[in-house]
Amino acid sequence: MTTVREYTAQELRQLAEEAGRELEEAPAPDILRWAAGTFGKGFCVTSSMEDAVVAHLASRAFPGVPVVFLDTGYHFPETIGTRDAVAAVMDVEVITLTPRQTVAEQDAQYGPKLHDRDPDLCCALRKVQPLREGLEGYTAWATGLRRDESPTRANTPVVGWDEKRQKVKVSPIARWTQDDVDAYVAENGVLTNPLLSDGYASVGCAPCTRRVRDGEDARAGRWAGTGKRECGLHL
Repeated sequence: MTTVREYTAQELRQLAEEAGRELEEAPAPDILRWAAGTFGKGFCVTSSMEDAVVAHLASRAFPGVPVVFLDTGYHFPETIGTRDAVAAVMDVEVITLTPRQTVAEQDAQYGPKLHDRDPDLCCALRKVQPLREGLEGYTAWATGLRRDESPTRANTPVVGWDEKRQKVKVSPIARWTQDDVDAYVAENGVLTNPLLSDGYASVGCAPCTRRVRDGEDARAGRWAGTGKRECGLHL
């Protein structure tokens, strides 16, 4: 991948807005090829290791693409196992980010089980801050957000402007449905988190994730009973 030119924040915002309109109906691989060709080594994929769909798609557009994973210290063992399997079998470079504090250090400062008492602060410390720092060397980042996951994600653009981080945000499967994801996984043998076959529709940190019930949306199992649906990474 050749080095691409640097952009000002204003140029990036305009580029994102134009690409969002032009690529709205484009297939996911085309969106990722655009991002890889435009930003080169300044582009990465983020993954919660719920599945490896976007990482798999990106690896075909950009072999060796950086795949950024947040190890919060609270993940299910199955999630860590999925990360390790992705690193072993896919043409990607998995980069693991960790918070500034270990869970024990956070407990010492804020008290045990901060996730129960102040989940927003816990997410800020263990997700939002490390991702902000981990993305500093990139101009654009890709996510696996889909519009059908929850009302909070219904207007997700395929390419948009991340005002908080001053970066281009690419969501190549924003228009996909769960059926589209399932079909891609089946057709391509893509790795998925084993918890998805055990009643979990969205996989986050173990203390804040439960199985979903019939009729609930995919995010209902996250922070159940709190009214919270997003960790802050995508707001």
